[in-house]
Amino acid sequence: MSQAVTTRGKGLDGYFRITERGSTVRTEVVAGLTTFMTMAYILFLNPIILNTLPDRNGLQLSIPQLLTVTALAAAISTLAMGLYANYPFAIAAGLGLNAVVTFQLVGAYQLTWPEAMGVVVLEGIIILILVLTKFRQAVMDAVPLPLKLAIGAGIGLFITIIGFVDAGFVTSTTLPAPPLQLGTNNELRGWPILIFIVGLLLIIWLYTRGVKGSLLIGILSATVLAIIVNELFLDGTGFGTAANLGNPVDIPDADNFSLIGDFSLFGAFGQMGFIAAILAVFTLMLSDFFDTMGTAIGLGREANLLDASGRLPDTDKVLTVDSAAAALGGAFSASSNTTYIESASGIADGGRTGLTAVVVGVLFALSIFLSPLAEIVPLQAAAPALVMVGFLMLSTVREIPWDDLELAIPAFLTIVLMPFTYSITNGIGAGFVAFTFIKVARGKTDEVHPMMWVATIAFVLYFGIFYVRHYFT
Repeated sequence: MSQAVTTRGKGLDGYFRITERGSTVRTEVVAGLTTFMTMAYILFLNPIILNTLPDRNGLQLSIPQLLTVTALAAAISTLAMGLYANYPFAIAAGLGLNAVVTFQLVGAYQLTWPEAMGVVVLEGIIILILVLTKFRQAVMDAVPLPLKLAIGAGIGLFITIIGFVDAGFVTSTTLPAPPLQLGTNNELRGWPILIFIVGLLLIIWLYTRGVKGSLLIGILSATVLAIIVNELFLDGTGFGTAANLGNPVDIPDADNFSLIGDFSLFGAFGQMGFIAAILAVFTLMLSDFFDTMGTAIGLGREANLLDASGRLPDTDKVLTVDSAAAALGGAFSASSNTTYIESASGIADGGRTGLTAVVVGVLFALSIFLSPLAEIVPLQAAAPALVMVGFLMLSTVREIPWDDLELAIPAFLTIVLMPFTYSITNGIGAGFVAFTFIKVARGKTDEVHPMMWVATIAFVLYFGIFYVRHYFT
């Protein structure tokens, strides 16, 4: 260790502890590029989701405005993660969380967009308070190591299904059974699927040969192939705008920034009533709370940064930035921002320090002005990297004690429910509830940490939210 400290030197190496963590500046930059390439889709997917519905006053947020605030919030949050927490974790608007804001808060509860974003700000502030009071860290430390391993493995499967679905390699049948199928009508058809397959095989080939930056090389190669195919065989329409360069520079006007600060902190209480508003904040908060916990553990595990007890050093810094990012996302009208599981792609390419996150943050900032360049990567080119990362993260299952049913069953539920329900939170919740239930059933309540009791009760409320809302609101 003393040797590592001695060789840290000054400048970037000293600040980010690059040598100490076994990395190089070049590796960190490449890892940052990889992470950005695998999550740049959020610049366009988040605006599409938030633009879906008008609020009760008829206001429908515009795509250019939403892209600007999405990029800006991600840039600020990710830079903070890199510079303050010194971890290779990137932050952006959370998928799933933005759907809750759009379809539940604005759609079902009929909140205005400022009122809905106020709920996001409020839940971010509450989580930040829980971090500053060490409550959130206490919950993380109370989780048994096998469940932490299961969280990482479950996230790996979750990333894998995201990659397959994004590429169109796995699709919905729209039938009761089977719910999913291979490609279209159980056939692999069309150039987009071929691009995905070529990209995945290329990444596998490069990675098995030990090529550094294999994920980034695969993404860029598949993107170039998509552009060529798009222009030569599909008349520029096969991948929509994703593989079409168009105008590479887009300078946003002042109106693009007008959504910043457009939120009403307590407006939802007047529209929904106190109890219903509290439940809305609680539901969003619980998802945000445990999604980040699972993601941080999984990413830390993948980067070999956890200690012997499965804890991430300086977790309070990670959680502080993440919580503040949630509130910042609401204040910017970009929805709650959270730590991204796609950061694992950069970690797989060697990212170990906050310099990786700084590179991602700078690229998000540039995306405000160069959005067409960010849009150039089609989902079919980025998806292979997600599948490969899923394989890498799933490897933690070998360390779970499968012969200990008190731990194996909760671990199993944690792993499978993440991809099956498309939610990290659902997987963690099922694992926590099962763990506590089994301990109680076997008369071992003294082996359940107090924080696990608190988390379990919270998840019971989370899973039973329909009944709480139906009978008590």
